[in-house]
Amino acid sequence: MSVLARLLSASSPEELSISAMKRRDLREIMPIEQGAYPRPWSRTVFESELDRARSGDRHYIVARAGRELVGYAGLWFVADPAGDQAHVTNIVVAPERRRQGVGTRLMLELADVVVGRGCVAWTLEVRVSSTGAQDLYRRFGFAPAGVRRRYYENTEDAIVMWCEDIQTPGYSERLAELRRGAL
Repeated sequence: MSVLARLLSASSPEELSISAMKRRDLREIMPIEQGAYPRPWSRTVFESELDRARSGDRHYIVARAGRELVGYAGLWFVADPAGDQAHVTNIVVAPERRRQGVGTRLMLELADVVVGRGCVAWTLEVRVSSTGAQDLYRRFGFAPAGVRRRYYENTEDAIVMWCEDIQTPGYSERLAELRRGAL
């Protein structure tokens, strides 16, 4: 295999491994988190969320390319008499790994968890300025449903996006199509 072929395969999404987030991952997560947000989550917030994951109402994952942590994502599960729902708490990809399929792979993993738990819908907020993330979420069936004014740092609006009917054959096919494109 040529050097170029090795470099290309090393950065391809299929080389990613996705696993449950552990406390020991936080030393690698915190620099990514601090670079991603003007007001990042603290280590204490992550630890609290991981404690909640043990009770089953949160789910956090990391993506690794080899040994390097390149992204992470999380869910919060909400019980609802009309059908349980999930909320994407965060999805972050290291800057040097963006636009390489990491976000898609993280979202596919979250989708599998949400569908597998029997949720009927999932939701998230995204910055108005984050058009790349909005495009990713639209590919997963999310549609704008509202705006939270000054949600981020009390300055930038958030678009609230919802994806419903995720227990349907049509949504399963959407995920299968995304998976074929990502792998």
